[in-house]
Amino acid sequence: MKILVIGGGGREHALAWKISNDSSKPRIFCAPGNAGTATLGTNLAIGAADVNAIAAWCAGNKPDLVVVGPEAPLCAGLADKLIAAGIKVFGPSQAAAQLEGSKIFSKAVMDAAGVPTAKSASFTDCAQALAYIREQGAPIVVKADGLAAGKGVTVAMTVAEAEKAVRESLEKNIFGDAGKKVLIEEFLDGPEASILALIDGEHVVMLASAQDHKRVNDRDEGPNTGGMGAYSPAPVVTDDMWPFIREEVFNRTLRELKKRGIVYKGVLYAGLMLTSKGPKVLEFNCRFGDPETQAILARWDGDILPALIAVADGTLKEKYVRWKTDASVCVVMAAGGYPGSYKQGEEITGLPAANRIPGAVVFHAGTKLDSGRVVTAGGRVLGVTAIGATVREAVDRAYEACGKIQFANAHYRRDIAWRALKTAE
Repeated sequence: MKILVIGGGGREHALAWKISNDSSKPRIFCAPGNAGTATLGTNLAIGAADVNAIAAWCAGNKPDLVVVGPEAPLCAGLADKLIAAGIKVFGPSQAAAQLEGSKIFSKAVMDAAGVPTAKSASFTDCAQALAYIREQGAPIVVKADGLAAGKGVTVAMTVAEAEKAVRESLEKNIFGDAGKKVLIEEFLDGPEASILALIDGEHVVMLASAQDHKRVNDRDEGPNTGGMGAYSPAPVVTDDMWPFIREEVFNRTLRELKKRGIVYKGVLYAGLMLTSKGPKVLEFNCRFGDPETQAILARWDGDILPALIAVADGTLKEKYVRWKTDASVCVVMAAGGYPGSYKQGEEITGLPAANRIPGAVVFHAGTKLDSGRVVTAGGRVLGVTAIGATVREAVDRAYEACGKIQFANAHYRRDIAWRALKTAE
C-alpha cells in the first residue's frame, strides 16, 4: 500500500509515524516532509500548497490514499482535484474546508445550526466595525476572516487594542485578502479544550480529548503561538460533556452542512471554551491540530489506516478507533525568539538518546537535513512526546527526553500539562 502525506510539520511527522506502524507496512511518501519523515519514507520536493504538482505526482504514482495535513491545500481544493482524478483522499472538500477557511462562513453555519458559540458580527467597513467595538466594550475578540497563518486573531483586553486590530486588518491590509473582512466576537472565559472527530459524511467518531498551551512562556504568559505543548486526555472534559459535544457541536454542524449541499469527510477539530454556561465553540479547523495530534496519536491503539480509509469510503465505524489507557504529553521545543524572529540552520544533537527514553518519541516540526546533519528550519522545531501510565509519568518522560536534545537558543515551557497534574493531585 502506498500512502502520501501532505505537509512538513510536527502533525505530519506524527501522522506518518503512526501510519508507518500499521500492520500493513505501507510505503510512505511526504510532500514536502522534514528530517523526521525522511526516516520513515520518501520526502518529495513538492510544497504542501502546490496543488497542481501534488495532483501531477498522484497521477503518475497512484497512491492508495492521500492524507492531507495542513489547511491551506484543503481550502485551495486539493481534495476535490484528487477525487476527480480517482485518487482516494483523507480530507474535506474545498466547500467543507471553509469551516476553517472563512470564520464568517463558519459562524454562519454555527448560528444556523444552533451550535453554542460566542455572539458576533462581521464587517468589511472599518467605521462600522469600530462603532460596534465601542458599543460592545472590551474584552472583545477580533478575527480576520480568512487564513492568516495563525496570526489573524486578537483577544483585545481594551477597546484601543481592538480598534488597532480592526484598522490593521481593514485599512492597513496586513493580512491581505484574508483580512478584508473581520469577525468581532464576544469574549468567552474558561479553560479551553480540543475535541476532534472523524467524519465520513454520515458517521461521527469522536477522538480522545486534548488540551493545548498557546502562550509561549510558563504560567501561560507571553504572546500566543501555534502551540507550545499538549496533553491527552484533558481532565476538564468530563464524561457528562461528551454526549452534549457530539450532538450540539458535531451532529448539528454536520446536519447544517448537508442542508447546504456540503458533505464533510475528514477530521473536524472543534476548539472549545468550557464556560460557566457549558462548552462553546471558539473555532473549527478542517484538519488535525498541532501539537494536539502528536499527543492524541501517541494514545491511538492499533492500526490507523483502516479508519482513515473508511472516512474516505464513507464506511466509518466506532470499532476502527481504540485508545490506550495511558496519558500522553507533547512538549514543543522552539527556536529562541519564536513566535517573533528567530535563527534557522542550528544543528540539533541528542535525538537518538531522546528517542531511547521509554515511551518517548520525538516528532520533527521545523527541521531539515543539511549535509547529513539535522538542523532547525522553523519556529516550532520539535514535539517531544511521551506516554505513561499517569500524566506525571508521561510528563517526566517527555522532559527527560527534552533534556537529551540540544540546539542553540532552544526554548520550551517547563509546565506543560500543569492543569492535568493539578487535577490529579
